[in-house]
Amino acid sequence: MHQRPFQQVDVFTATPCLGNPLAVVLDGEGLSTEAMQQFTHWTNLSEATFVLPPTPEGRAAGADYRVRIFCPGRELPFAGHPTLGSCHAWLAAGGQPRAPGRIVQECGVGLVPLRQDGERLAFAAPPLIQSGPLAEDDVQRIARGLGVARTDILHHAWCDNGPNWRGVMLRSAEQVLGLKPDAAVLAGLDVGVVGASDAEGIAFEVRAFFPGSNGLAEDPVTGSLNAALAQWLIGAGLAPTRYVASQGTALGRSGRVHVEQDGSEIWVGGHSITCISGTVRF
Repeated sequence: MHQRPFQQVDVFTATPCLGNPLAVVLDGEGLSTEAMQQFTHWTNLSEATFVLPPTPEGRAAGADYRVRIFCPGRELPFAGHPTLGSCHAWLAAGGQPRAPGRIVQECGVGLVPLRQDGERLAFAAPPLIQSGPLAEDDVQRIARGLGVARTDILHHAWCDNGPNWRGVMLRSAEQVLGLKPDAAVLAGLDVGVVGASDAEGIAFEVRAFFPGSNGLAEDPVTGSLNAALAQWLIGAGLAPTRYVASQGTALGRSGRVHVEQDGSEIWVGGHSITCISGTVRF
């Protein structure tokens, strides 16, 4: 049993308790996969991460550190808010990137570049594993599960960048915020919902539904989904090349996701703040 440095970080917010919390164990060496999964369940958070040295291959390719990402029940190859929160915690603990202002994370999908953008961190959206329109049967099932008419789904696409997100665009942010999803209909699906917003400075309202430990769950703010949504929406001409999305409103949060296309890359970022700092023992 060891004392391990630990931070709990609130991601996609500059105000504590209004974003998406993340548990970060800054020394994951010697822990088994089972121990990491057990700790993740114990935190009762949507994700926990474990920071490790890069693999030899990762180090040779420029990685500054490696991270393993867990949610209840499984390990994830990539997730957005754990990427930003782990990087924030690593830097706060004294991590020194090889290149100033640029950090390279190694994780299940490979190498993920990050950059410092003032007080915010941003990651480069990883390539989509699956894209293109959803099958019509899926779209109809999602409409039933969200409690909307099929005609209320204006656009749809696979948004799979590790998590198997299915993305749908509704008519408005108000419709997105009014959703009362049916867990039985949506069982087993990762569904991202987006709608255009009239709020000042906000282009879209986003919600994310996924299978949790006790049925359908909603994520407060979701980096992976917002990354894939940006690739889809900007690529299809449905969104500007720079915008801010709001997420978490329905849960009493105030997440803000900053999206920017820079050449061929799409960067997804936000503020992070450490709420708890200390050690964990296991």
